[in-house]
Order: sequence, then structure tokens, then C-alpha cells
Amino acid sequence: MGKLSIFIYISIFSLLLILFFHTPSRRITPRHRRLRLRSNFTFNQPLHRQQQDHYAPFDPLIANIQLRREDEEWQNHSLGPSQSDAADSHPEWEEFINDEDRFNVTERLSSLFPNIDVNPTDGFISVEELTRWNWQQAMNAALHRTEREFETHDEDRDGFVSFAEYEPPSWVMAAGSNSSSGYDIGWWNEEHFNASDADGNGALDMSEFNDFLHPADSRNPKLLLWLCRDVVRERDNSKDGKLSFSEFSPAIFDLVRRVDEDYGSLSWDDDQMEARAKKMFLELDKDEDGYLSATELLPVIGKIHPSEAYYAKQQAEYIISQMVSEPAHQAVCQQGH
Repeated sequence: MGKLSIFIYISIFSLLLILFFHTPSRRITPRHRRLRLRSNFTFNQPLHRQQQDHYAPFDPLIANIQLRREDEEWQNHSLGPSQSDAADSHPEWEEFINDEDRFNVTERLSSLFPNIDVNPTDGFISVEELTRWNWQQAMNAALHRTEREFETHDEDRDGFVSFAEYEPPSWVMAAGSNSSSGYDIGWWNEEHFNASDADGNGALDMSEFNDFLHPADSRNPKLLLWLCRDVVRERDNSKDGKLSFSEFSPAIFDLVRRVDEDYGSLSWDDDQMEARAKKMFLELDKDEDGYLSATELLPVIGKIHPSEAYYAKQQAEYIISQMVSEPAHQAVCQQGH
């Protein structure tokens, strides 16, 4: 039973991780909205370990182990390949959760449940409660990585990172060397840095630096507008600083309808798709000039660049819909019945 419990536990938080990468293209509305603690649910599909490495685990305890490993690898990144291989060959979290003397799966799941079941505390986990939990785990992991990188770049240890202190990543430098625009690509440019500087003091504190690294999760209006400008810059083939309908559709329209239930039908033919795209375009074109400015993209920027909150909700809806749809699952509260 110990190995089976471990498998179920790993499967639960692994599926939650994978959903960050393989989010369903359409919004899911599960028949039942809450889950009890105890369940006979098991997963039938194989889980791919390589997809777990990029996202925060469901369990904060496992997240802490993983982040500690990342910290060690971060500190030793300049070591040779043999050192990296040695670290990869000893996955600490796998050893920990497979040691029944150190990690009791049943007790762990029981201890986590009341931390999720908080609004209201009624013995069930709702989509909203699981969404909040998933989002918090993702944000905690993101902030930890931000703090680690902040410490690296804050060379004068004044609690701020200036534009000069933040050396662009190697992939940006490589791309810049092959581009006439130099480092002015993607998210790495001075305009992005300045937009992240909410108080305008010329440097980024920890919170602003976190926004700089994760602009889609920011509430900074300047940074959200920068994201819109970046979308225009990327898709503006005519270089006139705005988007025509042909530049908006299908590329940007497809991004929006991927997360918008009103535009998410997969059964439309090409004519229906174009009609829907034109409808959205006209709704966004507030000044009716036949083009979309960066400001006019603000209402949909959260769909072009979904935040962690969106993925957290997708995770929650999907995991609950999968669990309650299992015939063997006998511990479901059918809300409204």
C-alpha cells in the first residue's frame, strides 16, 4: 500500500504541474464543483517527468526541496558537466517521498487538505479554493527564483537593481548579435525595465524586479501597457505603430479565443472564424479608425499573455473535472443535488 499511496500522491501533484504546460484549450465547466478529502481516484495516463521540472509542485514541502536543489545548481552553474550530471543523478525529492519512515503520504495529504479547504471550511475543496492554492504555490516559487536572481544582480547590495546591473541573458545576447536591433528584442529592453519601475526612481526593488521578470502577473498599469506595446511591435508588419485587421487575425485572435469561452468554439468554419475575429476587432477599436493601438489591446492583454491566476484556475477546474468524472469515485458531493 505504501508504494501505491506514493504513486497516487506523485500523480496528483504531477498532473497539477503538467497542466501548467498542457492547459486545455477550452474552459472546462465540471459537473461537480467540490471534492472530499478521501477518494478512490487513480490516474490511467502515464506522467512525464520531464514536464515536472518547470513548474511549482502542488505540495510546498516538495517545492522547497526542489527549490533548494535549484539554489545549489544556481550556485554551482559554473562547474563542469560532471558536477551537473552528479547533481541530476540524485533527485532528493524522489528519495525523500519514497522513504516511508520520513514521509507518510496519508498524513501529508491529510495535513494539506485543511490548508486548501478554507473558504468555507466545510470538508470539501472547491474550484475556487484549489485555484487559490495553485496560484499561491506558483507565486511563491516565482518569488523565490526572483529573490535568487535579484541577489545575483544587485552588485552594490543597495537593495535595488539598476538597468546597468542587470546583464541580459545569454539567449538575448546571442539573438542580439544577429539582429540590427541589438538587445531590443522580446522582453529585454530598456522600455520594459522603465515600465517595471513603478515609482520611477530609476532602479527596481524586489517587487518591481519580480514584475520585470513576470510582467503578465503584474498589476502595474505601465507594465501592462508595455506588454500591449510589445504585442503591437511583434505583429506590426507595416511598422506604423498599430495593428490592422490582417495583423490582428488570425495570430492574436487565436491567442485570445484560446482562453475566452465566448470565442472558444472549435467547430467554426473559416468564414465563422473570420466573422468572430472581425467582431472582436471592432469591439476593441474604440476610436473606430480601423486599427488597434496598444491602449486598445489592454482589455485582452490578460488573454494574449495569461497570468498564473488563469493557469491556476485551469488546473483546478481540470483536476476536479477529471476526478469527479471517474466512475469509481464515490466521495463526491454533487453541489445542487
